Amino acid sequence: MANNNVSTIKIEEVKPHPVMETLSGVQYCINSNPPLLESILLGFQHSFLTLGIVTLVSSLIVPQMGGSNHDKANVIQSMMFVSAINTLLQTLIGTRLPVVIGASHTFLTPMTSIVLAMRISYINHQLPQQTFETTMARMQGALLITSVIQIILGFSGIWRLFVRFLSPLSMVPLISFTGLGLFSLGFPMLVDCVEIGLPQLILMLIFSQYVSSFLKTNKLIFDRYALIFATAVVWVYALILTASGVYNNRPLTTQLTCQTDRAGLMQEADWVYLPRPFQWGKPTINLREATPMVFAGLVALVESTGTFIAAARYASATPVPPSVISRGTFWLGVGTLLNGIFGAVAGSTASVESAGLLGLTRVGSRRVIQISAGKFTAFFASVPFPLMAASYCILYAYFCNLNSFRTLFILGFSFFMAISVPQHFKDYMLRFNLSPLQAKPKWFNDTVASIFVSSPVVAAILGMLLDNTLNSEEEASRNDSGKRWWERFIQFTKDIRNAEFYSLPCRLNNCFPSL
Repeated sequence: MANNNVSTIKIEEVKPHPVMETLSGVQYCINSNPPLLESILLGFQHSFLTLGIVTLVSSLIVPQMGGSNHDKANVIQSMMFVSAINTLLQTLIGTRLPVVIGASHTFLTPMTSIVLAMRISYINHQLPQQTFETTMARMQGALLITSVIQIILGFSGIWRLFVRFLSPLSMVPLISFTGLGLFSLGFPMLVDCVEIGLPQLILMLIFSQYVSSFLKTNKLIFDRYALIFATAVVWVYALILTASGVYNNRPLTTQLTCQTDRAGLMQEADWVYLPRPFQWGKPTINLREATPMVFAGLVALVESTGTFIAAARYASATPVPPSVISRGTFWLGVGTLLNGIFGAVAGSTASVESAGLLGLTRVGSRRVIQISAGKFTAFFASVPFPLMAASYCILYAYFCNLNSFRTLFILGFSFFMAISVPQHFKDYMLRFNLSPLQAKPKWFNDTVASIFVSSPVVAAILGMLLDNTLNSEEEASRNDSGKRWWERFIQFTKDIRNAEFYSLPCRLNNCFPSL
């Protein structure tokens, strides 16, 4: 009887983009440190981003509370002070990830509700300063209650149970929209002063993505410090515009967003200011006002979870265990507690824009973030916010869960701008019933508006432009973009299945032989 030897051949599926436990291409990971000077410069960039969101939140809330420019300067310095403490706590004994803990924009809605309630109650009975102190006391009380809920969720391990339900599939929308969901802080705020916001966006794009392809250097300089280079150039440009009086006859809103001397902080900020606990009085607890703040705190925890996962990826660390995220949640609650004690007008959250900067610089060092935990003067708060909004358009682009930095940026930037740009056009046209462009031919304005109101069109334009111009290495770009796989389908005769699937019937083929 013949012995039939059956040989089995193991066919392995070719995976052009294998799953990576850690992200390659990171020069300094979580435990490695750049040289001291480089660490200081990188830390300054993170602090600058933190100051931007802190200034935005304070500028929106404090004037509505009845506070003066001096009060606003003190609130900003207090928020930067507690941000530094919270960042050190998180990087030392929290998640120990390279994340900056800053102010959360999520608290704007419940804070505005408290402000409006106080203004209605005391508009005819108190002076503005008294209204500010009374409103601050109510906000502090709401933040203290929120912090207790966050601390319980983290300390008890309840948040760990929530994180355990996250799979790699469900993490993709969480991580992506942790950054992409902040589209209202991007292009819509950039166009508040388009003459300085758009140059900032263009320069950030050039410095971070293109300059290194033309200027070959031993060290990453222009792309790693793109935020410093672009902001320095455009800020000087904004100073020249302000000094020349270009905005003197413009509307007040334009002056506030474009001029560098309208923040009112340089004259009012103290040279040395050390925040004190309950510096504006004892907190007042109102459960009706605290309830929306508690749910805003839960939203901040979800967003911080996405930021923790993204920061671990950019730091070339392994995926974060649920127990570590729960531990970080506990210290976020402690951070919100400190915010309530020192009179910050928002709860704490892991900074999304700072995590995006990790992806831009490819430096995930924990020490850099610890160095960034410093306090800067009101001089840097005079930077017009459209410059920060333009920077966010670049940084939020890195919130896609991919293996390649190039592909990550192209998809993330296309996604973010495809949401952000049409949103601005839709809001403007709904409010004023005309195109945001102010060119004289109305047909031209309407034509451009009809193009940029479409998210697919904006995404397609940016995707094709960046994919065909942003080439670090030809071979790598062909693999990342899928061009190598796509080549055989570009021409009809390259793949034999095309004839089976797409050939015309014989009777039509006789009529149209060229098809």
